[in-house]
Amino acid sequence: MNSTRLTAAVLCGVVVAAMVPTTASATGTRGELVSVTTVSQLDSGQVATYLTRYGLDSSRVRFGVDAKRIVYRTIDPNGARTTASALVVLPRNDDRSLRQVTWLHGTTGYRGSVASLSDGNDRASALLFASAGYLTSAPDYLGLGTGPGFHPYLDGPSTVTASVDALRATGELAKRNGRRADPRVLVTGHSQGGQAAMAVGQALHRGAGRGLELGGLAPISAPLHLSQALRDGLAGDIDNGIAYLSYWTVAWNRLHHLYDSPAEAFQDPAVEEVFDGDHTNEEIFKRLPGSVAKLFTSDYRARLDNPTGVLRAKLREADSYCDWRPRVPVTLYTSGGDGDVKIGNSTYCRDRINRHHGKSTVIDLGKDVGHGQAAKLALPRVLADFDRR
Repeated sequence: MNSTRLTAAVLCGVVVAAMVPTTASATGTRGELVSVTTVSQLDSGQVATYLTRYGLDSSRVRFGVDAKRIVYRTIDPNGARTTASALVVLPRNDDRSLRQVTWLHGTTGYRGSVASLSDGNDRASALLFASAGYLTSAPDYLGLGTGPGFHPYLDGPSTVTASVDALRATGELAKRNGRRADPRVLVTGHSQGGQAAMAVGQALHRGAGRGLELGGLAPISAPLHLSQALRDGLAGDIDNGIAYLSYWTVAWNRLHHLYDSPAEAFQDPAVEEVFDGDHTNEEIFKRLPGSVAKLFTSDYRARLDNPTGVLRAKLREADSYCDWRPRVPVTLYTSGGDGDVKIGNSTYCRDRINRHHGKSTVIDLGKDVGHGQAAKLALPRVLADFDRR
């Protein structure tokens, strides 16, 4: 979980504009734009300064960018109509047809710390690709950004629908600007976003994008063997495991009714209250116990140690996002020094893809590279790899 404090500081040259209404109907269709808001307009020098500020390589900056927050129509986990938000960044170049990247963000419990609303690592990651010439979308997912309701954390199916619909809306935005989005989508993301990348890649491969295709796939530090990650977390073997386990438990209970009341699952029932999307990450961490042993009740801990029923089925589903044969090579970035998402998640995925006769490679960024640093080191390599696609 990213506990970086949000900042109100804005770089010189950022222009904030009023919301531009669209002609969306009252009901609308999935991927239809509802509104577009200019977030920032940066020349190439300002982009380079921004990337440097967040520890990203600025050597590939070629263009200035126009960043927009979009609100678009999608569906919730139950198939009901809803809206979600995303950041879309257009490069300031003369290309009428734009190759496109989607950047999928990692764990945050606070709706305001996403790329469409806040300066930070995820916005910087989107700017990195856009300044190299790519039309870039960075969906906030459901229940984060301006989206209503709660975020269905680590729920693959709803992450896919929100992300694919964001791609549809991105294509519409490009069209309004006299440009065309290449249907081949290059997909990458970090941490939770790495799992999302595999799920979105699998969905595009199977035709979920209706005209969109998978052009490249590069998850970074992705929890792709979730059932094993659960075991590691319960054993106290992953960093920030208390936060991940708490968030996941609350979110999946909302989806799958794992318990009747918070007191059934948590020794401190108030844990559930902080995962409402309105508490900052710092506030969430302050409310959590100091150990896994103090987090769950003994009865609920026993259920997690031996999952049955819907919990077991959904864990199997989460473990299956590498069970297919991609038509493009898959590069899995990981690091031996990552205490949040162990390297075994990536080797598990590689082995599953290879079992299906696909081509995948694991790149270990180093035993001294931690979870957050992995994205900063991987992103220039991902960009270089996408350039070759």
